[in-house]
Amino acid sequence: MGDYIVDFICLDKRLVIELDGSQHGDNAQRRHDERRDAWLESVGFRVVRYWNADIFTNLDGVLDEILKYLRDPTVGSPPP
Repeated sequence: MGDYIVDFICLDKRLVIELDGSQHGDNAQRRHDERRDAWLESVGFRVVRYWNADIFTNLDGVLDEILKYLRDPTVGSPPP
């Protein structure tokens, strides 16, 4: 996507799903992610992020939330 690589994307629903490891807690990486998310949003995509730990400990919850976004993109707000 532009100059960026995304983890997962649903073009139909204009949804980008990012899975973040601990490196995304670093200040420089967070600023990069913010710029990247802003660009993706500027071209019409919604970006949702999940920590890797959430994937390992609450996969069903994460998948349920993703399904909500796919069904109704106005539901909730993106995870931090």
